[in-house]
Amino acid sequence: MTPTPDSVAIEPFYADDTLLVFDKPSGLLAVPGRGVDKQDCLSARVQARYPDALIVHRLDMATSGLMVMARGAEAQRALSMAFAAREVSKRYVAIVAGRPDAVPDGWGTIDLPIIVDWPRRPLRMVDRIHGKPSLTRWRVLEVDETGTRTRVELEPVTGRSHQLRVHLRELGHPILGDTLYAPPDVQAQAGRLLLHACALRFAHPLTGEALVFERSAPF
Repeated sequence: MTPTPDSVAIEPFYADDTLLVFDKPSGLLAVPGRGVDKQDCLSARVQARYPDALIVHRLDMATSGLMVMARGAEAQRALSMAFAAREVSKRYVAIVAGRPDAVPDGWGTIDLPIIVDWPRRPLRMVDRIHGKPSLTRWRVLEVDETGTRTRVELEPVTGRSHQLRVHLRELGHPILGDTLYAPPDVQAQAGRLLLHACALRFAHPLTGEALVFERSAPF
């Protein structure tokens, strides 16, 4: 496969002998997809420079922001266990359509089970009977002067595929630029999905040191 002009190495935001942290751009796959046209991805670019780098978690292609990769199988196992045990704190920033209702203590919760929408894969949907438990915390950061869009902070307590996108749609405030879950007029308000993984907090798998990584949204 011939590299595309933008298929260049991405410099790590943080690097040591155990793990790597990157700021993945929107529009780049986290891992290879099906087909020769979907082989360019963050993991392939990273492994070209760090052959021992292994995937621990993923971001949607359209989502930008912080991703951690492990260096070697032992680090991958430790970090994967930390994610599974919800010992990794993740925060996102998004811009959504409309103005969500104010929440008395600042943080609201969306507790709606999610399942694959099999006839329309890879879409997900809420299914209160068969869906897997899915919980998102959210709060308003800023409402624009027109009241037509709102910047929100999101904390996915669980980590279902497309969880934030589905939950915000169900809240009645889909993410701007979301080509999968937003209506056409909301999709058209941005040239990309306005969702960014802005913070990661977890214990270093080797030293136990508390690590905090933050990256502001590019929108």
